[in-house]
Amino acid sequence: MRTPFLLLFMISICGRSQNLESLKSDTRKLYDANYNMDFDAVAALTYPKVYEGIGLVAFTEKLDADYENPVFRKRLQIVEPVFQYSEMKIENDTKFYVITYKNPVRYFFENKLNTATAKQKADSLKTSAMAYEVVIEPQRNTINVKRYSKLIAISDKNTNGEWRFFNFDDPVQRQSFNALFEDRVKKALGL
Repeated sequence: MRTPFLLLFMISICGRSQNLESLKSDTRKLYDANYNMDFDAVAALTYPKVYEGIGLVAFTEKLDADYENPVFRKRLQIVEPVFQYSEMKIENDTKFYVITYKNPVRYFFENKLNTATAKQKADSLKTSAMAYEVVIEPQRNTINVKRYSKLIAISDKNTNGEWRFFNFDDPVQRQSFNALFEDRVKKALGL
């Protein structure tokens, strides 16, 4: 009698462990794809409802423009990210994890910034990037943004049971998440 229960318990533990390992692997793939500006790979790991309305091509073009446009070039800084995973939450057969990590980024501006413009852009970046510190670097014509990034990992019928992500650094993806999921889900995730 105890053997079937023990076997079921062990299978459950192994399944969760493998699921978490695949999540960790996919998280690193997403980070590397962002770092290397491989926007096709980023799109492949993004929750599909994010770009459903605009299409995959428009989504990857938007990502490219987020990193490089006539005003600035954005680059993730070289760090070894340490991903912090929340407890898994399950709501209506959908699995969720919240993942946080330090993810500093530097903005290289195309036109020389004067003191007033640099301060204005730094203040704007502090808010939009949800940064805990913003450093203006006049010699480089850059602004260094230190922030904690947040990803929401989801596995459900829309992802065929694979892990796909919302990048909360992106205001559009935050809005998409908020539109798709109920307040009780957001509350359960601490968002």
